[in-house]
Amino acid sequence: LQLQASGGGSVQAGGSLRLSCTARGFNSANHGIGWFRQVPGKEREGVACFSSSRDTTYYADFVKGRFTISRDRLKNTVYLQMDNLRPEDAAVYYCATEFGDFTRPTMCLTAWSMYDYWGQGTLVTVSS
Repeated sequence: LQLQASGGGSVQAGGSLRLSCTARGFNSANHGIGWFRQVPGKEREGVACFSSSRDTTYYADFVKGRFTISRDRLKNTVYLQMDNLRPEDAAVYYCATEFGDFTRPTMCLTAWSMYDYWGQGTLVTVSS
């Protein structure tokens, strides 16, 4: 079972990137999946997620209106479209999937320890 994250890069503030998370060895559409980010020295934080196989999405307040999570079931891939990027969005972005059930759907943003498999991370840098 594997998650492959890609799409990171360097952009100027106001620019856009689309991250991809491709699942191998399992059908990601059957599970909750989330995007997280981490800056060295800071805690990991949830960015956006699907809490389950349903298409209900959840976003951290600091990305609402700028980022969009989506899934392509045929490609077994989850995307994170990031628009209007800010310097504070710079981080390593990770995707992760969980095979259980969240007690509350919004936990897909906060309960990162409940995730079972993680991608390798993709670096996003944003210059001002």
